Amino acid sequence: MTTQQDCLALDARDELAPLRDLFDLPDGVVYLDGNSLGALPRATAARVQQVATAEWGRDLIKSWNTAGWIDLPQRVGDKIGRLVGAGAGELVVADSTSVNLYKALSAALDLARSDMPGRRRIVSERFNFPTDLYIAESLARQHGFELVLAEPEDIPGLIDEGLAVLMLTHVNYRTGRMHRMEETNRAVHAAGALVVWDLAHSAGAVPVNLKGSGPREAAADFAVGCGYKYLNGGPGAPAFVWAHPQHTARMDAEQRWQPLSGWLGHAAPFMFTPDYHPAAGIQRFVCGTPPVLSLAALECGVDTMLAAEPLGGPAALRRKSVALTELFIQLVEARCAGHGLTLQTPRAAAERGSQVSFSRAEGGYAIMQALIARGVIGDFRAPDILRFGFTPLYTRFADVWDAVEHLAQVLQSGEWREARFNQRAAVT
Repeated sequence: MTTQQDCLALDARDELAPLRDLFDLPDGVVYLDGNSLGALPRATAARVQQVATAEWGRDLIKSWNTAGWIDLPQRVGDKIGRLVGAGAGELVVADSTSVNLYKALSAALDLARSDMPGRRRIVSERFNFPTDLYIAESLARQHGFELVLAEPEDIPGLIDEGLAVLMLTHVNYRTGRMHRMEETNRAVHAAGALVVWDLAHSAGAVPVNLKGSGPREAAADFAVGCGYKYLNGGPGAPAFVWAHPQHTARMDAEQRWQPLSGWLGHAAPFMFTPDYHPAAGIQRFVCGTPPVLSLAALECGVDTMLAAEPLGGPAALRRKSVALTELFIQLVEARCAGHGLTLQTPRAAAERGSQVSFSRAEGGYAIMQALIARGVIGDFRAPDILRFGFTPLYTRFADVWDAVEHLAQVLQSGEWREARFNQRAAVT
């Protein structure tokens, strides 16, 4: 079995180790929750301070032009595009993941109604993230579609002549199971339907190529994603939305709207006309005024991801992610055996994102709280999931060893049974 010395040796050889210095991480903490909220980049506080005191405080409203505030959604969007296989000008930062999913799924359903009028089925994974399912349920009710939820293994059987739109999260938030994106895209398009991807647990964590490696059939149709997880944009950071250029070109030609036709999605917002004309391309998916302070923070977070490019980029990040998660699984199963933990994350690396989840019938929430009290921060997802995220930019192999050591002690000592660890907080 891997020893503590082996973990230290792996850290000494880690080609990505210098990237940890880009983050302001508290001493004595093993942070395994970057899949929920990314750590603070060292550059962020100074950058936000500069925007607040100089660009806003000194230059006031002039900064929309002089500091390029108005261009931030596209500028940061182009940087994120480099991480997910999107071209320049194809992806934009705006609003939240939920709002962007409403826009993207609405656009997909609008196209489906035109091209496939007899198809009324939206399919998604039963344990997709709830906000995705709630948005899909709302749109299904509004437009007369049927939302069908299925287990991952049953989804291929639902990709048929009745399918209008398949909506999936690339990496499942509970289990870390990762769908095969290109293979799924091909199957959906062969059936004549459309596919919308949520990249909340993918962007910045695993390699993503929205446009595929071959013909159009291999590419996605629409995608949304989160700015505050692996992109390290800070709590509540704005999200992003992408549409395949084929779809935005058609929307341009046919003057199709996305449903939230806000003023900055207008072709000429500063003409202040009373009627709406959608902007060209992805810009039509912008709605309201961009949150400048949050965008400045998000840009710092995305820049930490792009700093990995000279060190091997997404491929190097993926190799380390696989190594970290495999080590964690190996150590937990060896050192915590007999304590009721059941692996929920796929063992096959090709089917796993950058997180590991274990279930336990009793005390999952309290066990996580006991770990957090010891400085090992993961999170809990009801009803029984202990979830651990591994961010290759700053997670060390020694952190994996330490986390499992604390987990073993918590389980062996039974300290999780203490009353203080069994009081539910509002956020788990």
